[in-house]
Order: sequence, then C-alpha cells, then structure tokens
Amino acid sequence: MIRTTKFRQAALALGVTLMLAGCAGPNPRDPYESYNRAMFEFNDTVDTYALKPAATVYKNVTPGFVQTGVSNFFGNLGDAWTAINQLLQGNGQAGMSDLSRFALNSTLGIVGLFDIASEAGLPKHKEDFGQTLGVWGVDSGPYLVLPLLGPSTVRDTVALPVDISGDIWRYKDPTNVRNIGTALRVIDTRAGLLDASTLLEDAALDRYEFLRDGYLQRRESQIHPDGDGPSSKPKKDDSAETSTPVSSESAPKELNSGTPAAKPDSQ
Repeated sequence: MIRTTKFRQAALALGVTLMLAGCAGPNPRDPYESYNRAMFEFNDTVDTYALKPAATVYKNVTPGFVQTGVSNFFGNLGDAWTAINQLLQGNGQAGMSDLSRFALNSTLGIVGLFDIASEAGLPKHKEDFGQTLGVWGVDSGPYLVLPLLGPSTVRDTVALPVDISGDIWRYKDPTNVRNIGTALRVIDTRAGLLDASTLLEDAALDRYEFLRDGYLQRRESQIHPDGDGPSSKPKKDDSAETSTPVSSESAPKELNSGTPAAKPDSQ
C-alpha cells in the first residue's frame, strides 16, 4: 500500500511538473516533444540492447505451445481488471462477459493456460483505468513518453498506479516468483512483436512521430470507437494488451514505445 501511494504521488508530480513546464509547445498534443524524444531514444536503446535480444532468444528456443500458454495465462489475469473497468464504464453486459471469461479460463482452462472462453463465444476485450477516466469525460492531456513504460498521456499517467494496483499478479507471493513471472510476461509480450518491427522501420521516416500519432489515435478509438464521445459505447473488441510492455520498435499493433510496462517488485 505504501509503495503504491508513493508511485501514485510520483506519477502525479511528474504530470503536473511537465504541464507547468511545457505548455507552450509548437504541437498542442505534444508540448513536451524535446523531453519525449529524449525519453524515446532512451527506451529504444534499452530495448535494442536488452529486451529485444532476450525476446529473440525466447522466441527461438521456447516451444510455441509454451509461449501460447504464457500469453494466455497473463491475458486471463488481465481479463479480471478489464471486467472491473467495463463495469465502471457502465458496460454491464461486456463486464459480465469478461468476468465469465475469467471464471471459465481460470477453471476449465487450467488457471488460464488454455483460452477456452474464446472458443465458447466470449470475446476478449482490453480495458484499463485510463480508458475509464476517458469515458467519464477526463481529457487525455498532452502526450508523454515515460521512462521504460513508453507512450502515455497525462491522464493515463495519473491512472497508471490504479492499473498497477488492479494487476492480480503483483500480489503473488513469494516475491522471487512474482519477479520471475513479471520478467517472463515482459519478454513474452515483446517476442510477440518481433515480426512487426521490420514493418515499422520500413513504414516510418520518423518513428517517434509515427508511434506518437498512432498511439494517440488508438487511445481515442478505444475510448470513443465511433467518434461520438462517451455515449458511443459499447466498445469494440480489443484483444491487445495495452498494459503490457512493448518496445519502440513495436508495429502498428500496439504503436507503442519503451520497454517494460511493469517492473519486478522488490522487497
């Protein structure tokens, strides 16, 4: 609880400081572009020399069924938080569907290793608290690139501690098991984006602008999929893990930048 409170205070302080320091930028969506580009380069360097090589080895040596099981397991945990956000957004039917997914995969799917809920006709969604705030009418604020966490906005940065608190895996004991699982989740997610890296490099002359614009457009479409504001719910299906880490080389699937979106806890 203390650690979460400190994280929330730091995130809020970061957002407020940046808003006060850079409101007069040439791009109203990205008034902190100098800072963001520097952080983008830092995240990209970390990815190039650490995350991407680890993900490449993981993908090459780990059997496909194991990779699928890992993705399903952590995706199933995410369904629980998605369901809560659906309910907070007033999407009762979708929320109950996601709760049913979580219950079905956690039991008959053997703690989520098998995604039998999709085969049973229960579609997968992805909702986080930043989206919930957006549905409630909170403006996204300027674009931010967070160290190691990648693209965000002022609103999503403020929501981040709540999303972290809503991650079931962060309460796993003992700590070393939790840390190993968190690292595995990060690497597995990055491995799933390896094939898309080349597409991004070929498509974008300025990767920073490409990823920034894509991220902002995607977040807007997640909150207002029909372009009509909060009343446009229910939302479209979205099986991508936005709370999961991606690198600055991620393809348009995530349009993200940075390395892990969650770091191993320490005690």
